[in-house]
Amino acid sequence: MSLEEFSLDYFKLTDKVAIVTGGNSGLGQGYAVALAKAGADLFIVTHNNNWEETRALIEKTGRKVHFFQADLTEREMLKQIVDECLHVYGKIDILVNNAGTIRRTPLLDYKAEDWDAVLDINLNAVYFLSQEVARVMVKQESGKIINIGSMLSFQGGKFIPPYTASKHGVAGLTKAFANELGQYNVQINAIAPGYIATANTAPIRENEQRNAEILSRIPAGKWASPSDLMGSVVFLASKASDYMNGHILAVDGGWLAR
Repeated sequence: MSLEEFSLDYFKLTDKVAIVTGGNSGLGQGYAVALAKAGADLFIVTHNNNWEETRALIEKTGRKVHFFQADLTEREMLKQIVDECLHVYGKIDILVNNAGTIRRTPLLDYKAEDWDAVLDINLNAVYFLSQEVARVMVKQESGKIINIGSMLSFQGGKFIPPYTASKHGVAGLTKAFANELGQYNVQINAIAPGYIATANTAPIRENEQRNAEILSRIPAGKWASPSDLMGSVVFLASKASDYMNGHILAVDGGWLAR
């Protein structure tokens, strides 16, 4: 690409098709709306049918949206997700692996079933759904997979050992997929959000001492909102990021720089 060829149109996603897991609330909803605003049609995978607010937000942009209720820990459902998206839209250009869960318990008290539950959704589902989608993207010789990491992709945290393990794993999968699929014009990157005001972080924000500790370390001096992550997902889904592969993009208000 020459300097003259570059255009802000490279950031547009006109008529692209994006799958977003967990796209009906919190960060996932923000990612889905951002992609729609940039011109993409959405295929949103959720574990419940509480999606009317998200539907209204996306349809307001003029883009199409299709919802698919599924348990991502049931591996046979993952191929069904891909098949249904291809049936509805005929292609898959973007996958955002956003769905996740967290369970807080001190390390010495952590139960095996809680470890398994977190790893199943946060890591196993990311791997197996990405594998299914990658098969489609390799055939069409184009695609963007965007994984959602965390500050816990870089650090240890407290009271969330499986979440930390899963987010380190997401960072590793991002690099591994990039190494194998880059030759097919498929880019795999990850967003590592900092501390975001969502339902998942409500218990921390309600703890005055812990909340103060966190804010004191964020150079921006505040928690982010889901809208603060919208630009990053559009960039990684767009042609503007075609030479970016295997990267973990921290959007953290400066947390890691502190």
